[in-house]
Amino acid sequence: MANGNWQEKRTARRALIAPSIAALIVAGFCTAPCAGAQDTPLISGGVGFFTDTNGGSTFYQPHIEPLIAAPLGKSLLVEGRGILLEEFSPNGGGQSGYSHSHFNSLIYLQGDYLATRHLTIVAGDYLLPFNTYNDRLSEIWIENLQDGPLTAGVGTMNSGSGIGGMLSGSAASSEKFSISYNAWFSARSGNMYFNSQRSSGGRASLYLPESRVEIGFSYDRRLQQTQENFFGTHVWWEPKDTGLRLRSEFSRGQHAQGYWIEADYRTHAWSGPENWIGRFQPVFRMQQTFRIDNLGSDSVSSINTQRADFGLDYNLPHEVRILTSYGRQFSASGDTNIWETGIVYRLLFPTWKGKAD
Repeated sequence: MANGNWQEKRTARRALIAPSIAALIVAGFCTAPCAGAQDTPLISGGVGFFTDTNGGSTFYQPHIEPLIAAPLGKSLLVEGRGILLEEFSPNGGGQSGYSHSHFNSLIYLQGDYLATRHLTIVAGDYLLPFNTYNDRLSEIWIENLQDGPLTAGVGTMNSGSGIGGMLSGSAASSEKFSISYNAWFSARSGNMYFNSQRSSGGRASLYLPESRVEIGFSYDRRLQQTQENFFGTHVWWEPKDTGLRLRSEFSRGQHAQGYWIEADYRTHAWSGPENWIGRFQPVFRMQQTFRIDNLGSDSVSSINTQRADFGLDYNLPHEVRILTSYGRQFSASGDTNIWETGIVYRLLFPTWKGKAD
């Protein structure tokens, strides 16, 4: 595959806390009692089918990522996400036909306690909040491009999740600004389904609603074996009433560093983004990685790499998206063309009908 085999790609994607679903449930906690169905568990997630042609070989990936968010009373939420994935890859060695692989796993399982309007206490197998791709952009129904950034593994401790606790929330907010934070500690676990490293870290973000700019800083530290520091910063900008979104990250570890910049656009002309023309979404991402040394404790390529991706997505009604992209990767080991297509359906429904109060 473009960024290594599919298990490596899923490891890089393993960090997302389903912000939209969590926000929906949290909003339910804060509504009036007449909301009725606010205590009904929700099942969400995505179903997708992807193709990846890299260096003349085409891979096929159907998979499902189910997510459940179950409120327990007005202050406690239990949420989790899993993955069921199949891959069909061409046989090597000049043989015809395809081989088949199967993979399923629990991505995360955590409990969220809404202690105050400024503090949420998270415990369990949670997803590490390093920069933004890790916990805000990696679900298949959110991603604009099929592959994650080349730096997605930096700062996520190989597994993308931690076993322990995390504090998160809004430190301060007004009409002019909002400051959010995350602080976490993870224990070491070698369990196949609950894998993590002993580590700690945090993130702070500043959002300016008038200019629609977000700036954030992240810091992680591995506390086991060879201790290492990871630093990150991100900048987002979504100019008002333009349909343009600019997102970027810079990540630095002990052995490698890199950045990515991504832009996507949905026109507001011709009756807006829900018009058939407005449903088209061009995407561009530029990224580079740089080796500091040749030690391989991260998932970044062992040689300096540059990659440019050009995508054209189409947003169908009823939460269906078609993804297409062409990428060109440049490195000392050779240049590669990468063609990718996919179709994704985002599902969201209650597990049963809520009871009105």
